[in-house]
Amino acid sequence: MKYKKLGNTGVDVSVICLGTMTYGMQNSEQEAHEQLDYAISQGVNFIDTAELYAVPASKETQGLTEEYIGSWIAKRGRRDDFILATKVTGPSPNLKYISPNLGFTKPRIKEALELSLKRLKTDYIDLYQFHWPERKTNYFGQLGYKHDPSSEEIDNFLESLETIDQLVKEGKIRYLGISNETPWGLFKYLTTSKEYNLPKVQSVQNPYSLLNRSYEVGMAEMSIREQVGLLAYSPLAFGLLSGKYHNGTAKPTDRINKFKSMSRFNGEITHKAAGEYLKVANDHGLDMAQMALSFINSRDFLTSNIIGATTMEQLRLNIASAYVHLSEEVIKDIENVHKQYSNPAP
Repeated sequence: MKYKKLGNTGVDVSVICLGTMTYGMQNSEQEAHEQLDYAISQGVNFIDTAELYAVPASKETQGLTEEYIGSWIAKRGRRDDFILATKVTGPSPNLKYISPNLGFTKPRIKEALELSLKRLKTDYIDLYQFHWPERKTNYFGQLGYKHDPSSEEIDNFLESLETIDQLVKEGKIRYLGISNETPWGLFKYLTTSKEYNLPKVQSVQNPYSLLNRSYEVGMAEMSIREQVGLLAYSPLAFGLLSGKYHNGTAKPTDRINKFKSMSRFNGEITHKAAGEYLKVANDHGLDMAQMALSFINSRDFLTSNIIGATTMEQLRLNIASAYVHLSEEVIKDIENVHKQYSNPAP
């Protein structure tokens, strides 16, 4: 397994991170434990979850993912030999069942953290992340920014960072990360932490795949120059970049088929683009999923690639992408497809 530094912390995290949002929805507790055991055995030392999970979000499954990880931690022990990340939920009118006061105020962050610690059966979180911004901005499928004057005063960067600082001093959090953020949001966190001597953001968890390389436009330079690397999520675009939706092997229970209403990967152009990437993989004798993941693994602004799987076969294949090297010819062909279909699935 390959490892990279988490921000400027000196902590080494595996280039493959185990994503867990299917636990409690598409994966049982027993299956979750099997995945966790296998990932650790292969050198993966980084696990990502959220108080919101499982996904799609629902009142019935909220918190189950953390509970399944917690029962695994309680059974396994050796908490200090892996890095655990979770998230506090941002504002949303549809998620009031989590808390009536969603956002990043001091009371809400502390409430969310204590509940996560209880479910995860641990005393501390290695990387605590803000799941999405408090303000209205371009995330979750929106490439272009449209300004909303009513959102200008929503984000309370100082209070949230002061709260994280307190929790770090209490030993309940080690490091801070953000998610679904923009260059301006990252800039505000960095300048605020520097001005007030508060914890620095160490990672950004944003979508990144062959079908969505928008991170490269403004965030990649920020990641490199400020040592705030990307934790790439949806690297296989809900499985569209595995090839199964093009070769006829996709099942009704597979993610895009099962959750049509929530998928950003159902568009005609998106499917055409994925089909072109499948041709590249076939031309070079590569597994499409491993090609897509290997491309992400090779990016210099990446810290870790968050893979997810509903079967052990998928998990083995995805983790093995850490050892796949793409030739210059493959990269050239990938770039040619990207020029033709630029970011069809933001």
